[in-house]
Amino acid sequence: MKISLLYGKGELALDLPDDAFVVEPPTQHAMMDPAAGVREALDSPIGTPPLKEMVKTSDTVAIVISDITRPTPNHLLVPLLIETLDHVPHENFVIINGTGTHRDQTVEELRGMLGDWVVDHIEIINNHCDNYDELVNVGDNSFGCPSWLNRRWVEADFRIVTGFIEPHFFAGFSGGPKGVMPGIAGLETIMTFHNARMIGDPRSTWGNMDDNPLQAMTREINALCPPHFMLNVTLNRDKAITRVFAGDLTEAHRQGCEHELEHAMVKADRRFDVVITGNSGYPLDQNLYQAVKGMSAAHKIVKRGGTILMACECSDGIPDHGKFAEILAMADSPQALLEMIEEPGFAMLDQWQVQKQAVIQSWADVMLYSTLSDAQARAALMEPVHDIAETLQTLKTRYGEEMTIAVMPLGPLTVPYVDE
Repeated sequence: MKISLLYGKGELALDLPDDAFVVEPPTQHAMMDPAAGVREALDSPIGTPPLKEMVKTSDTVAIVISDITRPTPNHLLVPLLIETLDHVPHENFVIINGTGTHRDQTVEELRGMLGDWVVDHIEIINNHCDNYDELVNVGDNSFGCPSWLNRRWVEADFRIVTGFIEPHFFAGFSGGPKGVMPGIAGLETIMTFHNARMIGDPRSTWGNMDDNPLQAMTREINALCPPHFMLNVTLNRDKAITRVFAGDLTEAHRQGCEHELEHAMVKADRRFDVVITGNSGYPLDQNLYQAVKGMSAAHKIVKRGGTILMACECSDGIPDHGKFAEILAMADSPQALLEMIEEPGFAMLDQWQVQKQAVIQSWADVMLYSTLSDAQARAALMEPVHDIAETLQTLKTRYGEEMTIAVMPLGPLTVPYVDE
């Protein structure tokens, strides 16, 4: 069969056996007029009055957006929020780029994310998780750390969180409260959110919202300084808006997660020798750090001792910012990495991503098709691949002629599962 994976800003064509299992839900059609859909959601939100009625002319308004690692259509959502609040002076707005622990965005990157008009007319700041002059501790929480959030968010009269909802490999689903925590949180709070115990909890997994400790923590900290309004969307493989969920943080996000649970989770009847996946294309596949999400989705249906073939462009490298690459170099095997991270007192930025990768690689081999050099791939404990078809033929010597294959064209935008 002919099939393609989302890869970079294009697609990667594959020719696979006809009996390969394709992990893909029914097509989600894009909204015919997404701007009209967003306006309608702002005028008739879930669980709140219309947005325009909630904000006074004199209010200062903080809008949190997803950073460049997410495909949230900020260029559409933010202008429509400002248009709806046309009674509020432009100087009363601040847009907070929810970088979490990621790097700042450049002005040019912000222009690509938000459009020229927003950059030229509205104040935009990057969240700096390690600059405590820009943060406020909003109170105690039951997870044993201070609840640091961005000062401009805390001090705003009216707070709006935006984002998009997709299955998330340890928080259950993205969007909703995650825009605030960890999006605009302080490093100490984020490190607790991502510590080895939280990430290693079996309830911290795809699609689980009921007893997921990460969701419990993000909701608890959001409640200390809550958004007054949420604007989230769901997207299809073309990154086009399929549905809009706006209004009350808890109820609107719940409805969005239920929609995605129905449309993004796909049941498989068995595990497979080989699972081929991408990372949903750009911007999600711009570095290897983000690719752990695609590996994690494939992990759900690969056999123990099987192989994950990961196609991730990595235009941003491993990357060279953060501590991901540094931690990977601190041990020579996935098991050794896990033992190191789980040692009491171990705490480094990005350890959570290494922990997830190590769990996956302790279960199955991971081979990488990317623009990284062979040396970079091997330093990340992965075997580089330059021809997927040729690699599949080679893998038959390991698994036999009856080798079973699954392919995930959308990467972690679709999450498979097996009843076991």
